[in-house]
Amino acid sequence: MRTTTLGSTGPEVGVIGLGCMGMTHAYDPAGRDEATSVDVLRQAVDLGSTLIDTADVYGPYTNEKLVGRALAGGYRERVVLATKVGLESSPDKPGDHTALVRNGRPEHIRRSIDAGLRRLGTDHVDLYQLHRVDPEVPVEESWGALAEAVQAGKARHIGLSEPTVEEIRRAQAVHPVTSVQSELSLWTREALDEVVPYCEAQGIAFLPFSPLGRGFLTGGITSFDELPQDDFRRRLPRFQQDALKANLELVGKVRAIAGQHGASPAQVALAWVLAQGRYVVPIPGTKTPKYLVDNVGAADLALPPAALAELDALPAAEGTRY
Repeated sequence: MRTTTLGSTGPEVGVIGLGCMGMTHAYDPAGRDEATSVDVLRQAVDLGSTLIDTADVYGPYTNEKLVGRALAGGYRERVVLATKVGLESSPDKPGDHTALVRNGRPEHIRRSIDAGLRRLGTDHVDLYQLHRVDPEVPVEESWGALAEAVQAGKARHIGLSEPTVEEIRRAQAVHPVTSVQSELSLWTREALDEVVPYCEAQGIAFLPFSPLGRGFLTGGITSFDELPQDDFRRRLPRFQQDALKANLELVGKVRAIAGQHGASPAQVALAWVLAQGRYVVPIPGTKTPKYLVDNVGAADLALPPAALAELDALPAAEGTRY
């Protein structure tokens, strides 16, 4: 796979990474298989998807353990390992991805890095990210605690998830920001207004999560009833039947472009994301070898300007993100 760097100062990575959340959290609980997930993680590294993204809240905690097991035996040295801190399961609804609470207190961050390293089976992570800015804690205080992890050798670089440009600036005044992780896809484009251009200008990597619209843009979901029971997408507005029906028109246009270029809809959706900036590194998630190979294939798909313009012109999605 061709490579880029995490911004102007970060390590080299494959242009498509791997998000690991769905292996233990949020999506299709009945479809999870630990042995298959381990194989997918290792296959991703072998294919060049060297940015591996997890978080302590996924599970909670089980995702980091799974990633740690998968990367044992020589794989750890081949990856850029990223995890996150700053979200916790609600005490009333443990494991519910729609009921998370923010915790950016410095003392929580200091405890969490040590616990995360134990679960991951490593002495450092390559990228430690603030999962969400806590409105009850000045971002400078949370960011300062992440910077302490760098100074202690427990993290090589630090990043933010879903911040505003102003929050990025405030963090930069304390310690360099290597990356920003936010949702970006053909049906979620708000980050293109300000955050992505700011990151590009500052040499900050931008890591789009859910670049396939939580699986919808692959064309594999055509009805609300197809969503597995206990899958958190059943609670999201865009997947309710009326909105989903309207959003299928968007997928139909992606399918048409895919057919014109001998690609899959997923590859077209990822190629569009890759075209949004020099340091844009999408992290699609999958727990299936077949879909991993399909996603990785997007790194070799260069859509012509006319196709990109057609994708740019697609209508906004029906329904809010959450």
